[in-house]
Amino acid sequence: MQCGGFAGSCEDDGVADFVRIAAAAEIPDWEIRGYDLPGARIAVANVDGRFHAFSAECPYEGCDLSEGTIEDGEAVVCPEDRSAFDVESGEPLRGPAEDVLPVYATRVDMGWIEVALS
Repeated sequence: MQCGGFAGSCEDDGVADFVRIAAAAEIPDWEIRGYDLPGARIAVANVDGRFHAFSAECPYEGCDLSEGTIEDGEAVVCPEDRSAFDVESGEPLRGPAEDVLPVYATRVDMGWIEVALS
């Protein structure tokens, strides 16, 4: 099992409920894809083989971050306002956004990307 994204451990400790999102092969290196889940729209970025999941909605104006880009191997950049967020912590690295982007623990299990929504 390969881990990525926010929150140190991706071990199945019975606390987090991981949801299967997509096959890892669906997201090429350095690209982002969006997925609609019950109650949330999630974006998943492939940063050099490590997957990071975060809210697909930019906290500044609600733009779709799944249409954004990955910058310097550590940030997702909003396609509209150019705000940048750390893919692991969600912290804003460049404005105009000031609010933290929600991020989710991720793991790859048998070729499938799974995201912890709780």
